[in-house]
Amino acid sequence: MASNLVIVESPAKAKTINKYLGDDYIVMASYGHIRDLPSKDGAIDTENSFSMKWAMSPSGVKRMTEIKAALKFADTLILATDPDREGEAIAWHIAEELESKKMLKGKTVQRVTFNEITKTAIQTAFKAPRQIDADLVGAYLARRALDRLVGFTLSPVLWRKLPGAKSAGRVQSVALRIICERESEIEKFNPEEFWNITVPFVKDDNNFVARLTHLNGGKLNKFDINNEEKALNAKQVVEKGGFKVVNVDKKSVKRSPYPPFTTSTLQQEASKKLRYSPTRTMMIAQKLYEGVSVGGEQTGLITYMRTDGITLSMDAISSIRGMIGSTFGDELLPKSPRVYKSKAKNAQEAHEAIRPTDVKRTPQSLKSILDNEQYALYDLIWKRTMACQMENAILDQTAVDIENSDHSATLRTNGSVIQFKGFLSLYSEKCEETNVSDDDNSRILPKLDIGNALTKTGDVDAKQSFTAPPPRFSEASIIKTMEEMGIGRPSTYTSILKVLQDREYVVLESRRFTPHDRGRIVTAFLSLYFNDYFNYGFTAHLEEKLDDIADGNKNYIEVLKEFWTPFSAITSAMMDVNPADIRKEIDSDLGSHFFPNEETRKCPVCSDGRLALNFGKYGAYITCGSYPECKYSRPLEIAGGSVDIYPKDMGKLDGKPLTLKQGPYGVYLQLELTEEEAEDKRRKPKRVALPKGEDPESLDYERAVKIISLPREIGPYPDTGEVISASLGRFGPFLKMGTVFFSVPEGEDILEIGINRCVELVAIGIKKNEANKPTLIGTHPEDGAEITVQSGRYGPYVKWGKLNAPLPKGTDKENVTVEQAIEALTDRAKKVGAKKSSAKKSSAKKSSAKKSSAKKSSSKKTTVKKS
Repeated sequence: MASNLVIVESPAKAKTINKYLGDDYIVMASYGHIRDLPSKDGAIDTENSFSMKWAMSPSGVKRMTEIKAALKFADTLILATDPDREGEAIAWHIAEELESKKMLKGKTVQRVTFNEITKTAIQTAFKAPRQIDADLVGAYLARRALDRLVGFTLSPVLWRKLPGAKSAGRVQSVALRIICERESEIEKFNPEEFWNITVPFVKDDNNFVARLTHLNGGKLNKFDINNEEKALNAKQVVEKGGFKVVNVDKKSVKRSPYPPFTTSTLQQEASKKLRYSPTRTMMIAQKLYEGVSVGGEQTGLITYMRTDGITLSMDAISSIRGMIGSTFGDELLPKSPRVYKSKAKNAQEAHEAIRPTDVKRTPQSLKSILDNEQYALYDLIWKRTMACQMENAILDQTAVDIENSDHSATLRTNGSVIQFKGFLSLYSEKCEETNVSDDDNSRILPKLDIGNALTKTGDVDAKQSFTAPPPRFSEASIIKTMEEMGIGRPSTYTSILKVLQDREYVVLESRRFTPHDRGRIVTAFLSLYFNDYFNYGFTAHLEEKLDDIADGNKNYIEVLKEFWTPFSAITSAMMDVNPADIRKEIDSDLGSHFFPNEETRKCPVCSDGRLALNFGKYGAYITCGSYPECKYSRPLEIAGGSVDIYPKDMGKLDGKPLTLKQGPYGVYLQLELTEEEAEDKRRKPKRVALPKGEDPESLDYERAVKIISLPREIGPYPDTGEVISASLGRFGPFLKMGTVFFSVPEGEDILEIGINRCVELVAIGIKKNEANKPTLIGTHPEDGAEITVQSGRYGPYVKWGKLNAPLPKGTDKENVTVEQAIEALTDRAKKVGAKKSSAKKSSAKKSSAKKSSAKKSSSKKTTVKKS
């Protein structure tokens, strides 16, 4: 029996690590946390040094039972959970639980951490065990206590004072405030008009455009030409012609590569480049970290993916530099290694950045063993890591000034040429929102010298424009903002955004966050009455204190006391505040949102009353201020808008009305029947649900026609010539070829997907289907019937006739023997037989009870009185 028991978090991780250790080790998974604070109040004793009561989860009970059984035969317990604060906390919980059961007496307890799941890293880590870090545990306890105290103390205040509000959280409420304040900026934004005057030129067969910058000797600011009259006057001046180059300014600019990925920057880049949500990105990264089979050996491909450090180990840097020299040439290799330091607030530099465990494993070399999503994310990580140690890019930037014949107008054109690509030859950041990237924002100009006469190639153009409001936050941009502010931790951002959506405080539409009115009311309430605790500075400062605890510079109990004493006092005082006063304050704060002007405040029924925000049992609504004389009320809505925009006429297709409607399962398009078609009662109008993430309000006619026209034929599959079609189903977009269906990854537009991508997805699907086909491994000795191994939702299983039997977790489908299959089938048959026997007994008892009841009923006689 193994004398060393190793505990990790996930079964996949356990399976991989088990192969790297000797027979003297047994590796088990805790499946994350085994216990947590119970869901009811009173789990934290604020009067007794914030002592906490912990409760085991049902799954935790099961895992600990298995761990205790294994520990009886082991001398050493090795806690090898993840190398972050959460991993330290899981290790501490397991040790505490075992200690409370007196299971650690005479045992050695060790803590082991590693940043990557490779054979070398695991074996090195196990040679240098340590004890559980009390400071990291203290930081975890402080964070957990703060979140619980805020939630359980503030939520009752919300329920009492803001009916309809669900709850509030320490960090989630600040993230909500960021989204709501951006929405207020958008609403209050007043667009300003400005005009651009441009002239198209040609030189040596190269076309370019110059913009007016000086007029009649004066420099033009952005809003100097702010109406059509001024624009036409300026255009007349420019049209005098006779253009010559009067100045050429050239300078060389160096651009340094980006640092390697942290959790948040990986989420941001994957969102912009791959259109992956943060949650999806982390799920894929987890699989790459835990490992895949490479050359027959389970190997982790990237380092730990929950980190805000941007440092790299010297071994990693040496390996990267060697790969750059051998693959890309010495001209892309700097003389000395690049060292990065984080500029983000509260960054922890203890962990490495996210990088490949071995840069020699190129994305192309792994393409055949990774699925499409894993390959795309690994490719992103590999390129960013390699590029961070490459040479700078060198760009020649040129600014050219051009004047007309009487010097009354000066125009400027800018351009740049990449003289040396450097790191840009491998990696560039592309901003999806502005469609600008490092190497395509450059405009190459022809050779221009002072005195060159220029020829117009078209008319002078005067273009009207308006300033635009700041954009709503995307998942990537709000993560970036929170990180820059020092709010929360990178590992918590995805859960924070999910909580806000689950509570219906915000909605994610067209990949942008819009706050619900409920969310705005909660934010207004917290800003008015708890601003000291839910402003950006306080939240970031509290994160710094948690870091101080982790570093051993502060005591977590003292930090909790410092927070709790004033916070509990203000929440208690809030219970005595008059709800009418709260209502007036919030109405005043959000009035411009619901009522853009006083005209929209007028009651449409009594005319004399003034509309205001009110609160009822089920939440906020709009009511007349003259209540009870006037009983007008309506649900929350922005004034001038409509609660229900459906059905919405989208136009006509083939003479039939195309309508946007809302049903119990969401918004859909319907192509109505003609009068003649409607006479046939069996005919139904065509309906197609909107694709997930499609914004109904911004849907135009052209896109609506594409949706209602689904399915659409894409083209033939090269190998067979069968036609591939694309459509939408109950579970999302899919492709179909013949009678076989193939799923389409989330985020891909089924209306625009092309033949090349479809062929790739079909090929992947065919490969998966082939891998999932039943494998005949032999026959059963009882009847000679076939035994097959099949892939199921929860792993491989064996089938014999009508009997299915699951195989143990971690079983490799390709290596299942007939003996293993028969053993699994025999065990399953016994369980099925026992259940049937139990069911028969239960049925017999019920039947007996019915008969007994019937006998009793028949033995009773009705007594009739004689008259």
